[in-house]
Amino acid sequence: MLKELLVAEGYEVEVARDGVDALDSVTRRPPAVILLDMRMPRMDGWQFAQELRRRGIGVPVIVMTAAHSARQWADEIKADDHLAKPFASLDEVIEKVERLQPQA
Repeated sequence: MLKELLVAEGYEVEVARDGVDALDSVTRRPPAVILLDMRMPRMDGWQFAQELRRRGIGVPVIVMTAAHSARQWADEIKADDHLAKPFASLDEVIEKVERLQPQA
C-alpha cells in the first residue's frame, strides 16, 4: 500500500525484502530518502542504520515502527524523522518524505 501511494505521487520506489538486500541496493544506488522498517529479517533496522552510517552513506532516514517506540528508535539510530505505525494519515508519510528529499 505504501509503495503504491508513493508511486501515485510520482516517486520512484524500490522495496527490499530484508535488511541485507536493502543495504546492497542503497550501496549501489543511494536513494533520496529511506523509509526504514525497524523489524526486517536477516538484518534489523538498527543494524542497517549502523552499517549505513559506517559506510558513510548520508541518505536521510525515516524510521517506521510501532507507535510506542517510533520516536525512541529514531533518536537511538539518529534518524532524520519517524513515522508511527499504523500511520495517522498517508498525507503524513508524503509530507515527511517531501521535507527530507533533496531539492532539485
